[in-house]
Amino acid sequence: MPDQLTRPAPFELDPADVRPDASTRVARIKWVMVIDTALAPGLAANTAGCLAAAVGGRVPGILGPDGTDATGHSHPGLPWTGCSVLGADAATLRRIREKAAGKDGLLVVDMPRMAQTSRVYEGYLETLAGADPAEIEYSGISVLGPRNKVDKIVGRLPLLGAAPAAG
Repeated sequence: MPDQLTRPAPFELDPADVRPDASTRVARIKWVMVIDTALAPGLAANTAGCLAAAVGGRVPGILGPDGTDATGHSHPGLPWTGCSVLGADAATLRRIREKAAGKDGLLVVDMPRMAQTSRVYEGYLETLAGADPAEIEYSGISVLGPRNKVDKIVGRLPLLGAAPAAG
């Protein structure tokens, strides 16, 4: 019980914030993924897909309604928040995870690199259970929550694959 008193408040999507009719630039909720820029393209795509699945499974209401094209074919709903996929080095990923995990009202989903080397999920869980948190390397981090908090944590990271800004 004492440990629960020191943990940040979990993320909860307020129904008033669900705005599929508004631009993602003005939505009060922001979703970003930060992927390790050293990953090969296939591993980066795998990381983004796994992070998205984990977020989607934890946040009811994150997906917009299904759509129908002009021929009547249905297309499953997509996240109404949009999701910026940013790139950073391993040290920056760790700092972002640490900052985000300590803030109230954010959902933080991480993908330890060891998850991409295991073919059996229970084997991954066993490896994770024996891992020193300070030694875990991350392929990516997803942060979802109030725009101002997310922006403060990720700063001005570039989009994944974008050339770094000259400066």
